[in-house]
Amino acid sequence: MTLLAYALSFVLLIITSLHVYWGLGGIWPGTDQASCAHAVVGFRGVDEMPSAVASFAVAACLALATLWPLALAGVFATPFPREGLAATALMIGLVFLGRGIAGFTSWWRKLAPEQPFARLDQRLYSPLCLLIGAGFAILAITEFPA
Repeated sequence: MTLLAYALSFVLLIITSLHVYWGLGGIWPGTDQASCAHAVVGFRGVDEMPSAVASFAVAACLALATLWPLALAGVFATPFPREGLAATALMIGLVFLGRGIAGFTSWWRKLAPEQPFARLDQRLYSPLCLLIGAGFAILAITEFPA
C-alpha cells in the first residue's frame, strides 16, 4: 500500500502545484485568463480565473490531502492516531468520489457547460477524481487498524 500512498501523493502534488501556478497568475492550459477559465473552471459566464486567495486556499487543502496518504502509510511521524488518519482518508476519498460522480450528472453539466471544460471534465477531471477517491478509500480500508 506504500506504492499507492506515493502514487496518490504524487498526483495530488501535481494538482496542488497547478493551483499555486494559477494563484500566481498562470494561464496554462489557456492562452489568456478567459481561455484558461473556460478550460479549468467551466462555470457558465466565468471569463476569468478565480482570485489568488481562492487558488491558494484550494492549493492548501490539496497540500494537506497530499500528505495524508504518506502519513497513513507511516512514511513520516504524525501526532494523529492511526484510526483518525484512516477515517480522515476515507472522508477525503468520499469528497473526491463525490466530485468525480458529479462530473457525470446533468446537474453538473448545466452548472459547468463551458468548453473545453465540459469535455475535459468528462474525459480527464472527473475520472481522475474517481481514481483519487478510490485510492484514498482503498488506502483507508486496508490501513485501518484491526
